[in-house]
Amino acid sequence: MSGPDVSDGDPPKGANKPRSAARLAAVQGLYQMDLAATDIADVIAQFATRFGADGEGGAPDVADRLFFAELLRGVVRRQLEIDPLVDARLAGGWRLNRLDSILRAILRSGAFELMERRDIPAKVIISEYVDVAKAFFTGEEPKVVNGVLDKLAREQRPNEVGGG
Repeated sequence: MSGPDVSDGDPPKGANKPRSAARLAAVQGLYQMDLAATDIADVIAQFATRFGADGEGGAPDVADRLFFAELLRGVVRRQLEIDPLVDARLAGGWRLNRLDSILRAILRSGAFELMERRDIPAKVIISEYVDVAKAFFTGEEPKVVNGVLDKLAREQRPNEVGGG
């Protein structure tokens, strides 16, 4: 797998939408927490500063800050459940703890949403995280995200996407 482009890179196609921007920021925050062992409260505060104040300079808030914080807190709270679920759905020979940190963050955040956010259609969640993966990777990683999250969706939401 190719390495991530951890610079700002090309934003996902929905990045101008508040929830899409929050997902991208959540992946970046999870990456920061994983790589630099930054405390979750510090990451939330740092990203709140990046988002700017609501209406600052007449500009709308680009990312949904509450959704961003929910994603971070939810992944941290449920990580002991999420990691084995994701790990078991990776292709043979691959392990979550050996994946690139950005890819790991994408899979964890997507898995959390599939587990807890029943108000958001599974297909939307999968599509959004595939777009996030495309913002960081040019190789096979978006396909990995699609495959793993699709398997999880079929198990977590069989009535919505059909069991598999």
